[in-house]
Amino acid sequence: MIADILSRIAPKVLGLCFLLSCSLAHGFDLDQLSTQLAATPVVHGSFVQEKQLRGLPQPLRSTGRFVLDRSHGLLWLLETPIKQDYRIVQGGIDQRTGEGWSAIRQQAGLAQQSRLFIAILQGDRTALERDFSLELNGSTQAWQLALTPRSGLLKQIFSTIRIGGARYVERIELQELQGDATVLRLSGSTDALPLSPQEKNDLGS
Repeated sequence: MIADILSRIAPKVLGLCFLLSCSLAHGFDLDQLSTQLAATPVVHGSFVQEKQLRGLPQPLRSTGRFVLDRSHGLLWLLETPIKQDYRIVQGGIDQRTGEGWSAIRQQAGLAQQSRLFIAILQGDRTALERDFSLELNGSTQAWQLALTPRSGLLKQIFSTIRIGGARYVERIELQELQGDATVLRLSGSTDALPLSPQEKNDLGS
């Protein structure tokens, strides 16, 4: 279940935390957001994810850490309810096993979503706007970005995606058409830490 949730939302959304995990200039706009992306090569932080499924009284909750490298990809390190490591790179989504990293089989739609994620990491605003209508509101101290799907595939899954924060992204909310919802809360984000030797090895940097 956790791998399924991650494989559905990570390529589309988790990369967006890097798009927004930078200091925003006064009077910011989408062009400035893309420029800021290139200035912040690595971000470390923690996450709490809650997935509310129809028919369940309580959301499914998971916690962990993330490491985002604009040039190489994302490490999503799940700590509870189980320990499991994932990474998203140019080739797709991998899961750590006893033998090393193993690719998670992706449907055609997920392959498209992985390409979208990589475009976000590279600051490719053209690719982002090809799949979403973007609406940015607020100030550098309190902002919100609303993404409305344009592509046929994403329209079949999401009604809207909302991202909010201050200097760094703090909250990502995904509303699905069938009524399910996912909320990601990101905390402790910093761009002051370099990649560790293990992180470099995991990301192939």
